[in-house]
Amino acid sequence: MTNELLEKRREQMFPKLTAAQVARLEAHGERLQVSADTVLLESGQRVTRFFVVLSGSLDLLLRTSTGEALLNVLTPGDFTGEMSMLRGSIGLAHIRAHEAGSVLAIEAAQLRSIVQTDAELSELFMRAFILRRVALLSENSSGVMLLGSRHSADTLRLREFLTRNAYPYINIDVEADADAQALLERFHVRMEEIPVVVCRSEHVFRNPSNHEIAECLGMNPPLDNSAVHDLLIIGAGPAGLAAAVYAASEGLDVRILETTAPGGQAGTSSRIENYLGFPTGISGQALTGRALSQAQKFGANMSVATQAVKLYCDQRPYAVETDDGSLIRASILLIASGARYRGLGIDNVSRFLGVGIYYAATYLEAKLCQGEEVVIVGGGNSAGQAAVFLASSCRHVHLVVRSTSLAQSMSRYLIRRIEESPQITLHTNTQITALDGGDRLERLRWRRATDADADADEESREIKHVFLMTGAEPNTQWLQGCLALDEHGFVKTGRDLSMEDLAAAKWPLPRTPYLLETSQAGVFAAGDVRCGSVKRIASAVGEGSICVQFVHRALSELSVPMQQLAPTQS
Repeated sequence: MTNELLEKRREQMFPKLTAAQVARLEAHGERLQVSADTVLLESGQRVTRFFVVLSGSLDLLLRTSTGEALLNVLTPGDFTGEMSMLRGSIGLAHIRAHEAGSVLAIEAAQLRSIVQTDAELSELFMRAFILRRVALLSENSSGVMLLGSRHSADTLRLREFLTRNAYPYINIDVEADADAQALLERFHVRMEEIPVVVCRSEHVFRNPSNHEIAECLGMNPPLDNSAVHDLLIIGAGPAGLAAAVYAASEGLDVRILETTAPGGQAGTSSRIENYLGFPTGISGQALTGRALSQAQKFGANMSVATQAVKLYCDQRPYAVETDDGSLIRASILLIASGARYRGLGIDNVSRFLGVGIYYAATYLEAKLCQGEEVVIVGGGNSAGQAAVFLASSCRHVHLVVRSTSLAQSMSRYLIRRIEESPQITLHTNTQITALDGGDRLERLRWRRATDADADADEESREIKHVFLMTGAEPNTQWLQGCLALDEHGFVKTGRDLSMEDLAAAKWPLPRTPYLLETSQAGVFAAGDVRCGSVKRIASAVGEGSICVQFVHRALSELSVPMQQLAPTQS
């Protein structure tokens, strides 16, 4: 591994276990004798065992489209594994004995028990696993190759899916890479079939769905869909991840369903500077990536590229149907499916999605509009963070808001940066009225109006990139008919539920709903999807955390006859 920064952290990435630490581990595994060239893990296999080198040595190899790349040689005191160990996903490395010796083999379930109970080893293993995944992401070699175009919306979708799920891949731009034509011919792909993903150097997918890629790469752990989980969380944004960490750490069987990638909207933030404990700021992906690692450390299981499409609320345990037709059951549910940015109300917005219209401002989108003018629509913190981030690489940033100022919707520190940046212009009382272009966005029109000039003329601009970060629409379509929603579609909980709501839902308990409980007993909601929630990351994390105490209460009620439940106040 050649990355200079990671070389400085090699001792943390590949720490040596002491004799005392190895002795503690021996109680959890078995000694195996291995001869030279013995394969302990084949590339593409699910990781089920963790190895500590006792004698001899092991090669860590990465299978690529051109052969094998040596990542590291493990000698006595070294151990295998990265985040795939705790996620239950397919491993990225190929492990082969370099010379004869012996290893201590520990099953993945035992390793998870160790990281939950042994504080010293937990810190050592977790740091090493996370840094090794970071190193793999920084390497310009992988068994996954994406052949696409910067002018393709589906290429951007696949890049975001792989990047946000921290999966290493090689990106080949067929319009800029000198080797692209040879690769297209090698894999028998026509230009009109891109984007193409070559999975593990052998399976070729033409414009695959996110679910197809997740399946091929083995991103999700194998789980029994007939099992009844203690807690099923829909959505892996800040609220869902916080609930998963606390619930799993307290011994509950937790499963998370996530449509795209952990983090939700927060995961696309370039830099969050007002979150407690990070005075220098942290990216949304880094913050939520750490949260996911915590949840998986305690045993929570997450399925990505898995969308909930229907809730069956007329039965207990509850059942959630996913987009592949599976039914997943749980005693308690947490709806943390978040909200999405609103569109512009212009008919052809969807035509330019991914080719001029974007709902996130990560470094992937920033590269697409480098050196060009961009427009950001929205006056909240996400819009402010995006404006400051894009101003560092774009020619100019236009921040468009319908209101008269940013004061009511954006943090003061962001407003000051926008005011002081010569690269950012704020357009108040302004809205985009039209979009135009061929295969991608080429120009737009906007109108600025005041009370005195309500019919101001439209102005046309040759701007090819628009970031939409305005308002919020809850992801609750799949809940219609099951839970009480407010007039905007947000889930009503606790004291926001009226007697009419509870009567319509046939509320079965003598007590009133808990603070974050919906109109269905044992179904909770937290974060942006909830009616009345504060649209801030810290608030979502708080709601997800405190929800777990109510989950425990609701679980305890399942074993108590209903007539014995005394009325309580939420």
